[in-house]
Amino acid sequence: MKTFIVCLLAISAHAELLPVAKPLESAANERTYAYKNTPQGELKVNVFLPEGWQPGQKHAAILMFFGGAWTNGSPTQFGTKAQYLASRGMVALTPEYRIKTRHQTTPRESCEDANSAIRWARINASALGIDPDRIVASGGSSGGTCATLTALSTSFEAAGEDLSVSSKPNALVLYNPALAEPGAARVQAEVMTAWKVAKNEPPMIFFFGTNDQMLAASREVAKQLVALGNRAEIYTAPGVGHGFFNDTTSTKNGVPGWHEAVLYQTDLFLTSLGYLSGKPTVKPDPEHSLTRDGL
Repeated sequence: MKTFIVCLLAISAHAELLPVAKPLESAANERTYAYKNTPQGELKVNVFLPEGWQPGQKHAAILMFFGGAWTNGSPTQFGTKAQYLASRGMVALTPEYRIKTRHQTTPRESCEDANSAIRWARINASALGIDPDRIVASGGSSGGTCATLTALSTSFEAAGEDLSVSSKPNALVLYNPALAEPGAARVQAEVMTAWKVAKNEPPMIFFFGTNDQMLAASREVAKQLVALGNRAEIYTAPGVGHGFFNDTTSTKNGVPGWHEAVLYQTDLFLTSLGYLSGKPTVKPDPEHSLTRDGL
């Protein structure tokens, strides 16, 4: 009997992906599903749907991972951007992932969950109405790190998942990811240095404030990508720091802020890949002008 109990405990310790079933919540063009069971609890994903969506369609998809230093944060951080991209024709997903304050876990589990979320979307592509070959990983700060590592690392795959289904995205949109160069003194977590570039990596775009101390490491990633023939772009916002992409407040003159600026450039990037069509419907203000970095 003791052996049997031990075996059950071992099995229950494994995380598992869940099939798309009846939504836990459903509203106009928005649904919530459980996508993964973990030892620390069930993880959910919000799915924002384009107008006229039907299962079996092949929309491009984007998964947007919130920031918070792997300690705090919520998927609601990317709700506004997800709604916009859905209005432009994508299926936009904002997943939960395990974090320290809520699940007492480490950045490693956060990165595992990012891989799991992409694999879940690919496994359930038909039910979600997405094209499994046009999946974008995105995120901000630590969520941007998780997104980056789904493409540039193989060190964070969850045990027990079907690795024949790739968790590597087809493109990346990264809002000031928290990365560091290997061996850098400022490293605070093993995941920040786990990236390694090669040929034939997915196209990537990075957004940073010029005052962000994390810019240098991502610039090095982008330079290495370009040197190997990959597409990588960095856009910077002058005089602002980490997290500027969250700015949804208007200026004193009532004009759009950095949120609109990065969303506009995100739209152009995704359109250039054929993931969106037509012109952006968001309009940035000249007061918030991004500059393309020379690599």
